[in-house]
Amino acid sequence: MSKRISTKILVPHPGEVKCSIVGLLEQLPEAKPCPGRKIALILHGAAGHKDYLFLKRLALRLPMDSFRFDFRGNHETPGVWKQGGLADDLEDLRLVVEFLKAEYGYVIDLVVGHSRGSIVTFRWICTSEEGRNISGFVNASGRYRMKKLLEREDVKRWQQSMSTEGYHLWSPVVARKQVSFKVCPEDLETFANWDTSFVWDSFPASPDVLTIHGLADKTVPSYDAIIYARALNERMPGTHNLHLMEDADHNFTGRQDEVVDIILEWWDKHKQRTLKSGIWMSGIRGKL
Repeated sequence: MSKRISTKILVPHPGEVKCSIVGLLEQLPEAKPCPGRKIALILHGAAGHKDYLFLKRLALRLPMDSFRFDFRGNHETPGVWKQGGLADDLEDLRLVVEFLKAEYGYVIDLVVGHSRGSIVTFRWICTSEEGRNISGFVNASGRYRMKKLLEREDVKRWQQSMSTEGYHLWSPVVARKQVSFKVCPEDLETFANWDTSFVWDSFPASPDVLTIHGLADKTVPSYDAIIYARALNERMPGTHNLHLMEDADHNFTGRQDEVVDIILEWWDKHKQRTLKSGIWMSGIRGKL
């Protein structure tokens, strides 16, 4: 593991009073910052997802600078969290990209998104010049069928609370602290109606994509990963690799190092330009 220079960064948010997007910039000390230097963005999932561990480990092992951050209302970033606030998350991502470009001269080369972070990244890639020009994207536990959220038993209980109270108070544990968020019916509706079908026609041809999903994921059905593979496999010259992990849950609990190893190996083959679309580790017997 290479030594890093870690700096907490506050990205000013012009659309939110007293709100800055909080992130951690990890820089390799041996390379001096210069205009055009490449960087990886690492996007956390929604509040309550225990994805910080594997993403933190990845940031410390990537062979390039990285910036890992929270959307508004998540963990260290202030603001109001909304279940249906994906458009706000997209705005936050765009602000971070503009900040890194203006303040440091960085060029976004790789994006790693987990869960909600993947959903937002897909839209950003398809709707921005910077997104269309990245060379790699890791889609970890990303949702495609948005309305499937409404079929989860816990969300059905949320809806029961909403019918009596007008909202549901969600109280997850984030960074070992219990927090509370109000989820309103309109938030669920907005989330469920977020369009993902654009990936079939609007995703750029050149970026290589790695989709990782746990087969024991109870938050996002693993079949969503197969849908993304079907949508992205035929692009040229970009590739798509699918890696399904048996017994792995939504956050890859207990498997974080394995996930990091997979991403780093994929990125190394990307740099060598030896990737081919298909199932990751095709032809390797390994442990069966």
